Amino acid sequence: MPPDGKANVGNLPHELTSFVGRRREVAEVRRLLSLSRLVTLTGIGGVGKTRLALRVAADSSRAFDDGVWLVGLGELDDPGAVGDAVLSSLDLREGRGDPPAALLVEYLAVRKLLVVLDNCEHLVEPVADLVDTLLRACPELRILATSRESLGIGGEAVLRVPPLTMPEPNQRSAVGGGLGHYEAMSLFAERAAAAVPGFIVTENNQDVVAAICRRLDGLPLAIELAAVRVRVMSVEQILHRLTDRYSLLTSGSRGAPARQQTLEWCIDWSHELCTRAERAMWGRLAVFSGSFELDAVEAVCTDVVAADQVVDLVGSLIDKSILIREADAAGAVRYRMLETLRDYGTERLQETGEFGSLLRRHRDWYEHVVLRAEADWISSRQVAWIVRLDAEQPNIRAALEFCLTSPREADAGLRLAEALYLYWLVRGRLREGMRWLAQLLAVQDDKTGTERIKPLYVLSVLSALNGDPEASALYAERGGALAAQLRDRTGAALMSDAAGHHALVTQDYATACEHFESSLAVFRTDGNLLYLIWSLLGLALASDADGDRTRSEECRGEILALTASRGEFVYRGWALWGLGMGAWQRGEPSRAKDLLTQALPLARNVDDRISAGGCMEVLSWIAVDEGASRRAARLMGATDALAQTAGSPSTVYPNVGVLHAEFEKMARRAIGDRAFETEFRQGLGMRFEEAAAYALDEKDTTDTPAGPGSTSLTRREQQVAELVAEGLTNRSIADKLVISQRTAQGHVEHILSKLGFTSRTQIATWVVEQTQGQQS
Repeated sequence: MPPDGKANVGNLPHELTSFVGRRREVAEVRRLLSLSRLVTLTGIGGVGKTRLALRVAADSSRAFDDGVWLVGLGELDDPGAVGDAVLSSLDLREGRGDPPAALLVEYLAVRKLLVVLDNCEHLVEPVADLVDTLLRACPELRILATSRESLGIGGEAVLRVPPLTMPEPNQRSAVGGGLGHYEAMSLFAERAAAAVPGFIVTENNQDVVAAICRRLDGLPLAIELAAVRVRVMSVEQILHRLTDRYSLLTSGSRGAPARQQTLEWCIDWSHELCTRAERAMWGRLAVFSGSFELDAVEAVCTDVVAADQVVDLVGSLIDKSILIREADAAGAVRYRMLETLRDYGTERLQETGEFGSLLRRHRDWYEHVVLRAEADWISSRQVAWIVRLDAEQPNIRAALEFCLTSPREADAGLRLAEALYLYWLVRGRLREGMRWLAQLLAVQDDKTGTERIKPLYVLSVLSALNGDPEASALYAERGGALAAQLRDRTGAALMSDAAGHHALVTQDYATACEHFESSLAVFRTDGNLLYLIWSLLGLALASDADGDRTRSEECRGEILALTASRGEFVYRGWALWGLGMGAWQRGEPSRAKDLLTQALPLARNVDDRISAGGCMEVLSWIAVDEGASRRAARLMGATDALAQTAGSPSTVYPNVGVLHAEFEKMARRAIGDRAFETEFRQGLGMRFEEAAAYALDEKDTTDTPAGPGSTSLTRREQQVAELVAEGLTNRSIADKLVISQRTAQGHVEHILSKLGFTSRTQIATWVVEQTQGQQS
């Protein structure tokens, strides 16, 4: 393991089913990665490119100090959003005005990591351009891509993924052996045994199973679809059905390559073996992108499927391997469909004439979800909504894409996009928000109603935060003129708030204060809590920059009073950070430390890295004053690491850079340059959770082994495992152990990884077995 312990850094998903075969391919891909910095796995859909890439990435993780990262491109339709997708997957925030490629180069140039770009075939050109740029500038970066065609750039090593190995026709097993060593046979046997416990390949049925695998050309997806049929058929019946279909296929004149035809007719066959209701549900579920929850299925599909049938139909499609059930570390259940099966379902859906109406119902549901999140934002549900919106991004983007199809649909798209402003801010996705809003406004460019005011406000503020004062001023002027024309008092106040943000960017702080005071007066009487908090926060920043710290602290105190009683996280954290900075500036380090250590856990819970970095920056100054310069150096390194992924606190407090330089000099004088650099590098190598825990002086026992019989779990992980066995959710575990929910989730994920498990149920069973073993 690398010295900084980063073998598990990354975002690879846990495998839900066993990985069968592919030893030669795994070895070959790893060999190619050692020789070439770009390896592309090609092959038809269903041949197992993604699964092979994920296995290689997991097996190679120890070779990459900064982790292995999956970027799924299958649901992405916009060629211009490839860079943003990579930023998002690497958990990087946008910088001021810098294009994604530049941000990625800056971050990756000094890191050693592997990026898996999955499903590139529909975006080959933009992917190839980005990959070429990154590989030229980042010497320790390696990329593993999956695509139905190669990227076609210099230095690319291409491996065409073959079907699984299978017996030749009329081949007999060796004396005393069997045909089980063939990959296709092993896969069929494992998936059939999962469907019907006790199923095994024997001397009596091995020839039939071998014939099935040959009929399916050794394609993993086709074999998995056929294997689940042992629930209702014998292997002989499965082979008979496949033989009939093969005869029909070869007598026709279909022009697709043979193996592509094999996959298609295997899916056709699975489709025909579904009931009419299951077939209809398969097609309707294809309207979803990525994963989705049961409430979405009920909302989108219940006008054509009785509500009491939905759960049973979803369960049947899981049983038939059409749907995949996934449970995240928090226990939420979601479903997804393999891209090949989703494409097939989309084709069937388009034949029914329901496609357009279902796309609209899909859009309406996700508009409903996002509007609920906005309405519930200033509450204790905020963190749960952020997690939900993280998971729903593919569906939300698909809904926004549908809204670009006509001016009539764009109205709903603007409502959806302006409500996403809160999420885009906390996740640092400024350009994504600007792109959607600009496109939607362009689609309905002839409209001049009040529905355009808030989108123009959001565009103006996002442009200001992204470092584009010209665009910020343009949108603020347009929105202000429209609000005046329509005599919309609230709209005018919103645009005054936008003008305040523009003045902040141009450093005209007195003017910014005037604008925010003006908008604040309206929002106090209009009763919109969100708008009120936005203006208070803007005025706090402007007053502080203008030298009026009393007014700044009044605003922050009011924000704290409004948010603390409601259990909100984001704005409460920002208010506490600002109050902590103010206390430090007044020479009250103890008070400052108390406020900052209240703010930091809030920032950690919502993954707000700018706020967290700001808190750690001031805590490092306090450490210097307290004579703890080694600690200060490590905190400075951790703050620098956060700035690389999220932006510097200086974007909020311009004088932070000057103060940082002064305290860094003091720390270096106290402990010497060599010791400072050593501690700084330690901080630079910390992950966000580790850095926050260090800054908070959390006396966790996560580095201490739990003792005999604990299978390498630390004491804290053992505690978490025992609480999982008691049926506690991550939130309940966090409350019981007095840690953040995100930390609890991280412990659960580490336990799953260490024990080789894929579910909380397996953890619970393991704990019971451990307890029984210690008692016996």
